Amino acid sequence: MPSLDPAIAEIRLAVRTALADLPDGARVLVALSGGADSLALTAATVFEARSRGMKVLSLTVDHGLQDGSDVIAAEAAVRAERIGVDDALQTKVAVRDAAGSGLEAAARDARYAALRGIAGAEGAAAVLLGHTLDDQAETVLLGLARGSGAGSMQGMAPRREDEDGTVWLRPMLGVRRTTTRAFCAASDLDVWHDPHNTESRFARVRVRESVLPVLEAELGPGIAEALARTAEQLREDNAAFDEMIHETIEDIVEHAEAGISVSVAALAANPAALRNRIIRLVAHSEFGASLTRTQTIEVARLVTDWSGQGPIDLPGCSAARVGGRIVLTAR
Repeated sequence: MPSLDPAIAEIRLAVRTALADLPDGARVLVALSGGADSLALTAATVFEARSRGMKVLSLTVDHGLQDGSDVIAAEAAVRAERIGVDDALQTKVAVRDAAGSGLEAAARDARYAALRGIAGAEGAAAVLLGHTLDDQAETVLLGLARGSGAGSMQGMAPRREDEDGTVWLRPMLGVRRTTTRAFCAASDLDVWHDPHNTESRFARVRVRESVLPVLEAELGPGIAEALARTAEQLREDNAAFDEMIHETIEDIVEHAEAGISVSVAALAANPAALRNRIIRLVAHSEFGASLTRTQTIEVARLVTDWSGQGPIDLPGCSAARVGGRIVLTAR
């Protein structure tokens, strides 16, 4: 009996581990582009689902950003059927960069909205995404370049549950991209190569093609693994901070007219890291505002360096010191 190819064994184990918390007989939805990562994920998921009576659906999203994208989506669905999914679904989305965040982000938002909608309609217990360790490393570097703190460098979580109940699983965050390609070669899977993955106008492509290879050449091998470990450590730190913050907020936050207020004395008693996180969390939870570091520091100065300065304008709200409290009100 021939031995199992190491790449196939590694990815099947990763998928088996990710599915362990789902009930037998559950439905799962796999995001399938037709590239090596998503094809390997789909094939491994189909294999692992059989012994547990699980139903595997695939969804290929046509973003309409390339000539013949509808044909590419249809071919990916055909590949999924050959692999053995229970239903190979397709959908088309309109990609609009309304927020001015760039084409990559707009396409991702449209894709995730489609996956969330189909998962809900089909009763899927989880959506599986084909991100690899290399994707994680690229995400950490992009977060570092934005300079927006540890939160932006903690990368992608292997499991995340949204407020609407959608569960996202990334089984292959510990798997290298070369392994998914080896899986497809060993399984005789026909892989689609996305031309966008070589276009330098996209920041992620520049990181993949230029930045990471230079780091590997200058600092030695293992950079991608080190960045992925950094993301994991930062997620652990962030989880601990979040728990501390939520415990603290219960005692120091009160509702105010048209807004919310926080005790100056309590904020002053906390280290800067906790104080700033409390300010950001309060602004986001009450007004949906995502504060920059500069804005956060300006609000913190109402606590640590107050000399009578007036209200601070923030996205969707304003902050002012009123007596012994920082009051955030809607604008």
